[in-house]
Amino acid sequence: MSKLRVAVIGCGSISKLRHLPEYVSNKHVEIVAVCDIVKERAETTAKEYSAKAYTDYEKAISESNADIVSVCLPNYLHAPVSIFALEQGKHVLCEKPMATSEEEAIQMIEASKKANKKLMIAHNQRFVKSHEKARQLISDGKLGKIYSFRTAFGHGGPEGWSIDGENSWFFRKKEAFIGALGDLGVHKADVIRYILDTEFVEVASMIESSAKANSDVDDQAVTILRSQNGIIGTLTASWAYKVGEDNATIIYGEKGMLRLEDDPQYSMIVKYVDGTNVNYELGQIQTNDNDGQTSSGVIDHFVDCIRHDKKPLIDGEEGYKSLQIILAALESNEQKRTIKLNEN
Repeated sequence: MSKLRVAVIGCGSISKLRHLPEYVSNKHVEIVAVCDIVKERAETTAKEYSAKAYTDYEKAISESNADIVSVCLPNYLHAPVSIFALEQGKHVLCEKPMATSEEEAIQMIEASKKANKKLMIAHNQRFVKSHEKARQLISDGKLGKIYSFRTAFGHGGPEGWSIDGENSWFFRKKEAFIGALGDLGVHKADVIRYILDTEFVEVASMIESSAKANSDVDDQAVTILRSQNGIIGTLTASWAYKVGEDNATIIYGEKGMLRLEDDPQYSMIVKYVDGTNVNYELGQIQTNDNDGQTSSGVIDHFVDCIRHDKKPLIDGEEGYKSLQIILAALESNEQKRTIKLNEN
């Protein structure tokens, strides 16, 4: 089988630190095009990866003869660029959150089906070893009935991550649509669905925009979730954690509790009610502070799904379900009431 050709749309931090290096390390693909509205950025990236530089995403997608398109753009462009690429017959890997509305997400899913091309949303936390192990333990009944959880993702903000620093699109509602909830909260909405293998039916939230002076989007949010099988818990997303990053999830069950990514040495700690403790060293979770993040697992999984015609772990439908939780959190805060999601 010949190598799959890749076009990466957007040359910001997420493409430079995740997508591009991971494509390079995969022997089954070659990067043929990169695109950025900043011409110098596109040209510098193209030179580094021996690709062709574009400033127009439509040309980059249609003229490059790419098989795969990675969409690494501000949130408001996720849907239109993904849909265009799908309509051009490309497989699409889109960054999260997949869209800025339910309507956009549904359009992306429909475009994928119509084109018979794969759509995957880059929720990398499903590939974290501790999260995979936790899902397995819970599925095997090792914790018995699950009662509750708390999951959080917080750091000092995208100015320490984005290629544009304090001038990043992350802080502008017109381009980002949503702040910490979309940047960090949607990760946790997705991974808690995955670990617990359940869907959530009720959402309530309190959201603030008080930590960033140059921003008109949310920077702190605490959300309460209730699942279809009666599990309740909290999801916190914050750009106000000035000292260190929090990426921890705690799950409380009938037979014990799991602590995930909550200890500097052990990525998972299981404490059972009989007093037994089991510590797991499963490798570090990817963080904005970590160097050497050569593989999130996302690219390799997507390429493998294309090569062997398999359904991606986080396809459009999965991305949509996680997005619905975040959209409901916004609605809950605005309306000051609990929002019910469809039970299905």
